[in-house]
Amino acid sequence: MKHSEIVSAIVGGTFFAVPFLGLSMAALPSIAIGAAAFGATELVLGSRKSIPLKESNRTLYDKIEKAKNENQQIRGMVDKIEDLELKKAISEISESTAKIIATVEKKRKESKVTDSFFDYYLPVSLNILKRYDEIENQNLQTAEAKKFMNSAHDMIIAINSAFKKQLSSLYQAEMIDSDAEMKVFNSMLKADGYDADGEILLGSKEDKKVEK
Repeated sequence: MKHSEIVSAIVGGTFFAVPFLGLSMAALPSIAIGAAAFGATELVLGSRKSIPLKESNRTLYDKIEKAKNENQQIRGMVDKIEDLELKKAISEISESTAKIIATVEKKRKESKVTDSFFDYYLPVSLNILKRYDEIENQNLQTAEAKKFMNSAHDMIIAINSAFKKQLSSLYQAEMIDSDAEMKVFNSMLKADGYDADGEILLGSKEDKKVEK
């Protein structure tokens, strides 16, 4: 279930529960009120998401577009670098970067971690790859060149690992958010009279005692 749908369900459930459980209003009018609240919330949240990111958050939009361009350049380095191990690492770096960009673009918000990723780690990683490619093409055999190539090689491998951890951290944050939403949603279901199988429990406790 999408975040907007969960929020709408919570709002709708609240508007159903207050008149039905709190004010002892009949079930059908209460359901109608809840349904209207659900629809109104969906409309509001849907209209917000329909606004293009370019218009709703130009700063984030520009940052994402810049990151996409840098990642395209990183992907292009796969065909330029001769080292097979680095080819694989660069390809994985590009894949992780694309997923990170997509996640931030979907959520439409950043964090301190993603700020650092976009503003520093990604552009610096691209610069390291470009410099490695330049030195590799020159085929220099000096001690300084060999030292740089070895250091850059190790750094690129480390970048690959770091970007994977960055992506995992983003996914973990999303799972935590989703888990919290599910707990709230489950509490609302119980409060609104739904059992574990999702069947609505109409009638008061007194009515159920009479039925027994």
